[in-house]
Amino acid sequence: MFKIIKNSMVWGVVASLTIMLAGCAAPAAPTASPAPADAQKNAVAAPVELTISAAASITDALKEIQKSYESSHPNIKVNFNFGASGALQQQIEQGAPADLFLSAAAKNMKDLVDKQLIDSAKQKKLLTNELVAVIPTGGKTPIASVADLSKADVKHVAIGIPESVPAGNYAKEALTNAKLWDSLQSKLVQGKDVRQVLQYVETGNADAGFVYKTDAMTSQQVKVAFAVDPKSYTAVEYPIGVVKATKHGKEAEEFYTYLQSKPALDVFIKYGFTAIP
Repeated sequence: MFKIIKNSMVWGVVASLTIMLAGCAAPAAPTASPAPADAQKNAVAAPVELTISAAASITDALKEIQKSYESSHPNIKVNFNFGASGALQQQIEQGAPADLFLSAAAKNMKDLVDKQLIDSAKQKKLLTNELVAVIPTGGKTPIASVADLSKADVKHVAIGIPESVPAGNYAKEALTNAKLWDSLQSKLVQGKDVRQVLQYVETGNADAGFVYKTDAMTSQQVKVAFAVDPKSYTAVEYPIGVVKATKHGKEAEEFYTYLQSKPALDVFIKYGFTAIP
């Protein structure tokens, strides 16, 4: 009788413990709730970044256009790679990332079209410019013509590297036609792009320099000494084209088209460029 009672008590204790342990079992992990539909709708994709390789002489106009374009196209971020047109051409040839190319010389664009790096159907001449000679605002040396650069008190004349800077090549053409290229060699100081040439004159490191009319308009530290005879150098033309290797073809073509629109052309004209009809 005792054994039966004892076993009954043990079974009761075991049963009680089983019930207690079952009651203490860890609760099930909560199920993750789906993200609200509104949050999914409001998710904004990262903007498409366009890289524009552009001649240094067009820096100020493009930066103003960039602001208005990005404000009306929040999905686009425009980045610029400014430099000498010849150097930019070489970068594109070597595979550097670029979506559009804006050159200060038709030759650089033609070379890229010939090498099938820019589609001939997606490039056109956009603007023109003029070559001028500038001198420091406070300069005391009277310079009124290309012949005056031969004066003894003119020590340094700045030009862009003719092989890579279109403005330098135009200046070389003008000096060659004036039969002064050889005689001025000892005075010439070469800059990596037209903005560096402008800086040489601004700082007084050059008594005169050849830049575009539009560059002269950006500085209070220089003044135009004379306009170079347009018949003495090749016409300054700015073509623009879409790079074939772009990874953002649609967005690149849209910006290419916008640069030909009246709002963009008005900005270029404001900075002294002439639009090609």
